[in-house]
Amino acid sequence: MHLLETRDLTHIYRGNVHALEGVNFVAERKSRIAVIGPNGAGKSTLFKHFNGILKPTSGEMLVRGEPITKENVREVRKFVGIVFQNPDDQIFSPTVEQDVAFGPTNLGLDEETVAHRVEEALHLLGIEELRERVPHHLSGGEKKRVAIAGILAMEPQVLVLDEPTAGLDPQGVADLVEFVNRLPEEYGMTVIFSTHHLDLVAEMADFIYVMDRGRVVGSGTVGEVFARPELLARTRLDVPPIPKLIRSLQESGVAIDTAYTYEDAKKSFLDAYARRE
Repeated sequence: MHLLETRDLTHIYRGNVHALEGVNFVAERKSRIAVIGPNGAGKSTLFKHFNGILKPTSGEMLVRGEPITKENVREVRKFVGIVFQNPDDQIFSPTVEQDVAFGPTNLGLDEETVAHRVEEALHLLGIEELRERVPHHLSGGEKKRVAIAGILAMEPQVLVLDEPTAGLDPQGVADLVEFVNRLPEEYGMTVIFSTHHLDLVAEMADFIYVMDRGRVVGSGTVGEVFARPELLARTRLDVPPIPKLIRSLQESGVAIDTAYTYEDAKKSFLDAYARRE
């Protein structure tokens, strides 16, 4: 039984706009999954099915093997937490602390449990000093952290991040990558995210789904997807600089190991240099 699964999922908006067409998607426990594709590919629409914000026009959306119904949607939304691209869409309380407490309070938890969860979430995101601040006076990066903290305070097993690096400065992006990479091993959480920054995918994902025009047009490990430049080109994407450089060197006859991240590339270059001596 998969944590999340879609079977031939189709969603048609009013006006006969086909946002999703026969999407098959699977997420397992403690996995890191990137969903990539151009604007309008259907990534956000797919994510909104994961916890019942949208209902399929046809096909199935299964959470732990069960379809989402009126009776279980509340439990599903505890299990699957979504952080939208624009944090202003889900931040509305007078203070950061109250905003982070909103979700667990609505779950009917007692005050002591809510306070503990809020403290844990603020600590995990490193925003304890923001607890008394007005959310809408924060920077974009701070708002993003508050939005994530509000979802984590509900202790989901699946965290869905829609374009999580949008509006972040380089340090904010680095902090987010480090944070996301801790969640599967330290907290047993599955992370699903979308991004246009393909150079981050190798840092943050184990598996990739490629979407275009509402369909999944390719999937595989980071190595499998980045080894298909023609697939990425068809979806108006490009292989990130590091694997592109490595492949170019290999095609030029340089004996260098394949690499997708900065650290792996550094090791590959050092190993190749050592072999020449």
